[in-house]
Amino acid sequence: MIIEKSSFLDSLYMTTITISTVGYGEAVHLSPAGRYFTMVLILSGVGLVMFIFGEITKSIVEGGLQSVYGRMQMKKKVAGLQNHHIICGFGRIGQVISRLLHEDGKPFVVIDNNPVEIARLTELGYLFLEGEASDDELLTTAGVKKARSLIAVVSSDADNVYITLSARVLNPGLFIMARASGEDGVDIKLLRAGANKVISPYYIGACRMAQHVLRPTVTDFIDLTVHGGELGLRLEELNVSDKAIWANKTILESKIRKNFDLIVVAIKRGGGEMIFNPNPETIIMVGDILVVLGEYEKIKELEKEV
Repeated sequence: MIIEKSSFLDSLYMTTITISTVGYGEAVHLSPAGRYFTMVLILSGVGLVMFIFGEITKSIVEGGLQSVYGRMQMKKKVAGLQNHHIICGFGRIGQVISRLLHEDGKPFVVIDNNPVEIARLTELGYLFLEGEASDDELLTTAGVKKARSLIAVVSSDADNVYITLSARVLNPGLFIMARASGEDGVDIKLLRAGANKVISPYYIGACRMAQHVLRPTVTDFIDLTVHGGELGLRLEELNVSDKAIWANKTILESKIRKNFDLIVVAIKRGGGEMIFNPNPETIIMVGDILVVLGEYEKIKELEKEV
């Protein structure tokens, strides 16, 4: 417009066909000064436009490749899991379960199909698979055949039943815990589908609130021992293997109280029998599960011997 005194439209048209490399022809007759300007425009404008398009293409391609690579790496890590926990659903309950397992250093993988929850899982760095948890192929990818347990906590009772049925068929020996809404008959259906344990958060929450009113000191003590707190005490369960140096010995002979300052609160036998407050002469057998109370560091020391 300045050099050739042309109109805005003609100047815009000339600039557009130049930097787009179309070049239909000169709409305005160019003087030597106009031609010099056009050459500068070609070298700078066309290069700038190509650079911008290149960066846009690069970000799209790299983003897609990174997403594909991330999914491949995730599946590879999940494939390497053994004796882990599978959490179906990353709602409010699934998030709490995942956080507690993560804090305790337990391996787990989450299955969810909600894009919002997938983004949250990515941000937290948890292992996850995207899709329907009732899908047999997805459960197999999550390692259901070599998992320690499966926890079905999606919002729908029907979905939890389908997940339980699928998981039970794929792994008959798997421990399955399922969430129930509290409606009549739902817990029975989940048990029939193959769940080992059915939990109703609403019922448990109501009982917990009632116990806080009726027995506040007892519930406070349980909270301190189960979740840790000012007392520094923990209730923990330990599996007795055949490598335990005090297997097949009495509690007194094991010197658990003397050496670790821990109290054996209960012993669960391999057959399911529960012995509460066992006396010092109770024999600790291979396959038993000890429920001990004491400092967390001491429990970890004892764990090395079982």
